[in-house]
Amino acid sequence: MTEVISSRSYFDIFSLPVGWIIERPTVDARYRQLQQEFHPDRYAAKGDVEKRLAVQTAALINDAYQTLISPLKRAQYLMQLDGIDADQESHITSDGAFLMSQIDLREELADIGQDGPSPAALEALASLEQRVGATYVGLQDEFSAHYSAGDQAAAFDTVAKMQFFVKLLDQVEALEEQLDS
Repeated sequence: MTEVISSRSYFDIFSLPVGWIIERPTVDARYRQLQQEFHPDRYAAKGDVEKRLAVQTAALINDAYQTLISPLKRAQYLMQLDGIDADQESHITSDGAFLMSQIDLREELADIGQDGPSPAALEALASLEQRVGATYVGLQDEFSAHYSAGDQAAAFDTVAKMQFFVKLLDQVEALEEQLDS
């Protein structure tokens, strides 16, 4: 059990090379394997120290899994491994065109919400969600290119843009739930 706890990175825990690209089926399979091996119930008859280590290990495995499968969290974690705190809500990109597009997208979302539940509103929301999702995927590709090239400043700026889009996707989802009810 100490081997997993003392691992240096989430990538080590999942036996993956450190990098942006991961194979989701491999991560999922390794997660299931680790959960079986280190589930706290397997240590119920053990001493208090072993039980506590099992709980801590299971939490670490869960954290690592959630980080690796989330593009934003994975990007932030990669930056963190390079000594850059990319999980900063206060960091705002200086890309003026990007910021203007964010304003336009948020206004569009607000306008859809004002119409109330209707087939037209749901259709407009689906269209917005598709565009926002496609842009988010494009930002992931952009991060990958910057990170692979060793351009930490551009990668960091792209993480900030990704944060905007994750929040926007959450707001789109919340409005969709509101319109569906």
